[in-house]
Amino acid sequence: MNRYLAFLMIGLSGSVSATGQTLSAKEIVIKADEKSRGNSSQGEMTMTVVRPDWSRSVSMKVWSKGSEYALILITAPPKEKGQVFLKRETEMWNWVPSIDKMVKIPPSMMLQSWMGSDFTNDDLVKQSSIVTDYTHKLLGKEKIRGVDCYKIELTPLPAAAVVWGKIISWITMDGFDQWRTESYDEDMDLVNIENAFDIRRMGDRSIPSHIEIEPVGKKGQKTILEMTHMTFNQPINESFFSQQNMKKVR
Repeated sequence: MNRYLAFLMIGLSGSVSATGQTLSAKEIVIKADEKSRGNSSQGEMTMTVVRPDWSRSVSMKVWSKGSEYALILITAPPKEKGQVFLKRETEMWNWVPSIDKMVKIPPSMMLQSWMGSDFTNDDLVKQSSIVTDYTHKLLGKEKIRGVDCYKIELTPLPAAAVVWGKIISWITMDGFDQWRTESYDEDMDLVNIENAFDIRRMGDRSIPSHIEIEPVGKKGQKTILEMTHMTFNQPINESFFSQQNMKKVR
């Protein structure tokens, strides 16, 4: 049976995996989430903040282990070089070497801008989980920029400590890449739109290497994240993600 007919047969209730099993909306989200992070990841990327009258770039090295641990080292520009951000389970810290200070970032600040960008603190360290903190509903299938995608609605669980009132995610049918994301506030107003582009081979997988996030209603404003290189599933000890290592990592 060809792929198109298979999709017609399952309708909007699920998708078909390579083994012929029907996948639920949650299983599609799990596949996308696991692909984007792996058991562990490390690499380098550059974030460019674009505004109507100026732009600035920040380069960084990043490490993660599962969904519990993440560390980000700023390598440029000189003014921010050496700053480190650490997520360890449900807590987040910022090491600022210029003032020799360790700052704990409270949950109330997770929705705030990260380093003046359109990403929030939560976006960068993924403190909330698109898998465990939301319910998932497959709304249908839609073509986004020429790519066939599953359209999935994520609604936060009542007790979940999340920053969004709702998320709509478009995940590619061929590859399970998070291709487009719309984030809504608690009043269900659209806050920002995130699009992924340029799928490239990174380590053992092919993933989008260019991500753009644009706040709604702010013309000429966006933030671009370019991945230089990434590797996945390389051993990283949990002790790497420590306050002590924040002061030593290079």
